[in-house]
Amino acid sequence: MPGQQQEKTEHTDVLIIGAGLSGIGIARYLQENVPDISYTILESRSASGGTWDLFRYPGIRSDSDLHTFGYEFKPWVDDKAIAGADSILGYLRETAAENGIDQHIRYQHRVKHADWSSEEARWFVEVEQGEGGEPRRFVCKWLFSAAGYYRYDEGYAPSFPGSERFRGELIHPQHWPENLDYAGKRVLVIGSGATAITLVPAMTEKAAHVTMLQRTPSYVMSLPSEDAIAKLLAKVLPAEKAYALTRGKNITLSRNIWRFCQKYPKAARRLIRRLNKRALPKGYPVDEHFNPPYNPWDQRLCVVPDGDLFQVISQGKASVVTDHIDTFTEKGVRLKSGQELEADIIVTATGLNLQLFGGIRLSKDGRDVDLSRTVAYKGMMLSGLPNFAFAIGYTNASWTLKVGLVAEHLCRLLNHMKQHGYDVCCPELPSPDMPTRPLLDFDAGYVQRSIDMLPRQGEHAPWLMPMDYRVDSEVLRHGPVTDPALKFSSVSATGKRATSEAEQTEEVSP
Repeated sequence: MPGQQQEKTEHTDVLIIGAGLSGIGIARYLQENVPDISYTILESRSASGGTWDLFRYPGIRSDSDLHTFGYEFKPWVDDKAIAGADSILGYLRETAAENGIDQHIRYQHRVKHADWSSEEARWFVEVEQGEGGEPRRFVCKWLFSAAGYYRYDEGYAPSFPGSERFRGELIHPQHWPENLDYAGKRVLVIGSGATAITLVPAMTEKAAHVTMLQRTPSYVMSLPSEDAIAKLLAKVLPAEKAYALTRGKNITLSRNIWRFCQKYPKAARRLIRRLNKRALPKGYPVDEHFNPPYNPWDQRLCVVPDGDLFQVISQGKASVVTDHIDTFTEKGVRLKSGQELEADIIVTATGLNLQLFGGIRLSKDGRDVDLSRTVAYKGMMLSGLPNFAFAIGYTNASWTLKVGLVAEHLCRLLNHMKQHGYDVCCPELPSPDMPTRPLLDFDAGYVQRSIDMLPRQGEHAPWLMPMDYRVDSEVLRHGPVTDPALKFSSVSATGKRATSEAEQTEEVSP
């Protein structure tokens, strides 16, 4: 790639892939903390916002509170702590506009391949622009993936027997029809995750009835959509101070809930069941529909704002069926139990297809990188891959919490390299036989279906992928940027590699 035509090549210091929550956040941290660095954001779609612009199904919202899901540097001022997609999208785009980040975004630029040149200490990135796929080329010192971990163009849709026989409309939430009319119709939602639990109460506003069909129950908890303490603090304190206190309170609260579930799973199960039983009609079969066979937080715990799912069940507008599908029929679905569920519209809220780094093919000096043979370093870089970083948020807390910590650490790392004249930094395993384990200790279907294709994590720092904000904060915010496992080097004008910091000393400096 280094010898390609220069007139089609653009140069930048940091190339960010994705203009969603992560990409906009990373850009803001770069501008603030490494102001002399140049960056460009490449977005494959025609609009910013990522997930919050892509999904258009009824009721779409965050299942994390916006005081922690929002950026640390920009207070969330809406009354709704658990907010809808429109509010979140407005917040993201306002952040981009206020900071001039939107001027750095190139839309309809899909990254296809990125190759690291050891000789030039640069990434050479192949891009397709526009509907015609016109080839473009970018060269950068650092490549940052802010593309999340699932496919934007395709959701997970298992093969249902007889689905071609169904005469109604069959819809996946990731491809929601713009003008779908479901008023007065019978809707069947297949699934039990966050999407299904969001769809059901939202669609009851117009539908004749909504049924949620699940194979296995999920843990569901009701939380207030408005944060009373946040509203009180906002009245008596400046906005930034009130936001910081609320954010800290919610980080601690969610972390303690997760730790309680991990340490005392039986007690957590009993507590959640008791709360669900109280919210549902007397005599409702809670154990059949809301008592999963796994422990709390083995999969993500679903949040329903103000108990909206329980309310529509109590009002008779929605129902839950726990069973397995035998086959689709002309009028709906027949279950293994023999029961038939008739529907005019069937929504397959069956999950995501996991895909790291936007499906980009990564290579090093022309040789493809097998991601499954790499190991995550500090949850933000990969072994053997120079000047490459990524953001994958928490599975048990707000995604943005991890993004902020990764961004801070990256900025410190870039400033350290500039101060010492380094061009390259690369995590290197202490031994090729170092014991590893799966990157994500999470039983969700979308993770388990793709676990063998993902990078790995180690059994000790700095090769861990913690799902704990406090642990990550100590490492990424307060810990040193140098480490014996992180090798720094410079590339001279002749292409010869200079002595690295790790070779000069084994000490870890702050």
